Parts: sequence; structure tokens; C-alpha cells
Amino acid sequence: MKLKVAMIFGGKSVEHEVSVISGIQAILSMDTDKYEVIPVYMTKKNEMYVGESIGDIEAYKDINGLLKKSQRVIMINNGNNVQLVSYPLKKFGKNLEIDIDVAFPVVHGTNVEDGAFQGYLKTLGIPFVGCDVTASAVGMDKYIMKTILKEADVPILDAKVYTLSDYSDMDSLVESVEKAIGYPAIIKPVNLGSSVGISVAHDRSELINSVDDAFRYATKVLVEHAISNLREINCSVLGDENEAIASECEEPLHTKDILSYEDKYVSNAKGSGSKGMASVSRKIPADLSPEKREEVRDLAVRSFKALGCNGVSRIDFMIDEDNGKLYFNEINTIPGSLAFYLWEPVGVPYKELLDRMIQLALKRERQENNLTFTFDTNILNSASFGGSKGSKF
Repeated sequence: MKLKVAMIFGGKSVEHEVSVISGIQAILSMDTDKYEVIPVYMTKKNEMYVGESIGDIEAYKDINGLLKKSQRVIMINNGNNVQLVSYPLKKFGKNLEIDIDVAFPVVHGTNVEDGAFQGYLKTLGIPFVGCDVTASAVGMDKYIMKTILKEADVPILDAKVYTLSDYSDMDSLVESVEKAIGYPAIIKPVNLGSSVGISVAHDRSELINSVDDAFRYATKVLVEHAISNLREINCSVLGDENEAIASECEEPLHTKDILSYEDKYVSNAKGSGSKGMASVSRKIPADLSPEKREEVRDLAVRSFKALGCNGVSRIDFMIDEDNGKLYFNEINTIPGSLAFYLWEPVGVPYKELLDRMIQLALKRERQENNLTFTFDTNILNSASFGGSKGSKF
């Protein structure tokens, strides 16, 4: 019997459209001899829909029309099964009920990749592909992530984080950045991906504009030194916190100081179809010495394990060309296009990559089923509030 996999994409995120592309790419590459795939689209309000056209990328040119001919569903735990069921339920007639064995979220960004959606799936009790709640949350928060990696002796650039309270006094914020970081500085929303809200400031005027822009997308902003003579090198990792392997390395090409959203998804899309991150201009393999290539790949695996990741992640590194030093930049716990283009050069086709990710999810489920989550006690038999004021235990 085929395993039923709910491939979930979209969601309430500024990376919504990128997720749709990544999700449908994955659906088209699944091993249909082993898996029955149920495409599930999440709107920007996090409403779930299924239907014949949900897995058709052309249908997303008219999303309102797509939703009208699709069925809204909710995910419920029904005994030992998790199901997608019609919402609202019909009083008369047959309601849709779809059993699912595994959830496969191909979602990007805040509200869906940051542990929130993973917590929902975990509460329902369904195995899900990718990082667990903690690793997802840590991987999305750039400041917390840096703190953990620094403890694990992974080379990072020091950074400062600023809140809305700091933002209310722009003069003090600017002075703090100039004193602690200096110019050029790179400003980032603390919990977004796809280069949204990220920019480099070379002077005070640019810094103010960059901070204003970053706070449009997040309530906390990270500022760190921007490497002037920079090479960006990316590497993907597949596995879990116990065993993991690295992919080929790539060097993405960009038009500005950083790889922008337009570089990733817009400028290369013309004439390339719906390829998502696979359409980015890049060098694969990256032009690295054998020693530097292995340094990147080893550090990628070490970082992946230190963050407790699972499934496939893409880790972005920086090389300071002035001194040759390698720095961890950030991790994408659910990378665009699931970074399949980095695995094919090392002999792992996309179909196999997806299969391995699902098997890792099932492995984690088996391991967690061996843990104890209940503790028998008679405390409720003797519990008493002792009147309206209650009592202490």
C-alpha cells in the first residue's frame, strides 16, 4: 500500500509565492510508485485547500478562481489517524475525508517555517518531514542561531539585535551601530528569508533607510559587519542530528552587494519557467580548491548537527576574500526548491532526495515513539482546592 503524503505549500508568509513553486516542483518529482501525493495549498490566511488543480502551477495565475473550484479542508486527529476533512462540514451529503500518513511541509518564512506550523503538526500527532519545532524556530531566528553556533565553535560574524523599543529612538540606534559595527553594515529582519528586507548601508543615511525597511517586516532587526570583498558559497545538508552528509557547493551570482529577492526569483525567471531557486544564476560546483570545498562541506554538516536539524537544509557561507576566512551566514531549514540542484551533481536525483527526507521523518517518529511522555500518578485523587482560594501542593 502506498504511503499517503500531504505535500503542503503556501501559507501566511512574504515567501508565499516561492513556496508554491517549491511545493509543486516537489510534487512533480515524487516517486508515485511508493507514495500517493495529496497537494495541499495554504492561502495567505493559512486556510487549506485540496482539489484537482491544486498541484497545477498554471492554476495559480488566478488564485480566486482556483479556490472556487477547490475544497477547503482542515486537519484533524481522528483516533489513530490524521485526516483532511471538509470545512465547513456538510449537514447533508458526504463530507470529504482523506487519511494522511505523513505531512511534507514545503513552506518558507515566518509563520510556517519558524516552528509554528511544525508545532501544529506535532500536536496533531502526524509525522512530518523536516526540522522539528525547536530546530525550525532556532533556524529562523538569526540572533539565537548565531548564539548557539558560537557556543559550538562555528565561525560567525558578531552582531547586534535591535527591538521596536530601540527603533523608537533612531538616533541612539544609529550611534550604537556606528560604535559597535561601523560601515559597511548589513541590516536584516531577524526572522525572514529570501533576502526580504535585507540591505547594506555604507553611511548614516543608508543605515536609517535600511533600518526603516527591515522593521517593515519584523519586530527585531539584526545588524552585523558587511564583508566588502565577499564571496557567497552555499552547501546543502541531508540527514539528522546524528548522521548527515553534504551536497555539492555552489556560488550564487548577484547584481548588488547581496543576493537579492529579485536575483533569486525574478531576474532569472524569464524564459526559465517555474523553477524557483533552481533558476538562480550560479556556479555549480563553486570554484573552490579541494581543501576549501571540504572545509565548507564539513562546516555545513557540523552546523546542521549543532542546530539539531532534520531533512534537507541549505547553509549559506561567506568567504572574506581579503583574508580567506570562512563564516557561517544563515541556514534555510526548508530551502527554496529543497536545494535539489545541489544534490544532483553528487548523484542524488530529486526523487531519491524526497524519498530520503520522508524516511528521515518516519525514523524520527519511530524514535520518539520509544520515549515516555506520561507519568502515572495519583495526584488528582488527592487534589483539593480547599475552597475558592485554592491550596498549595
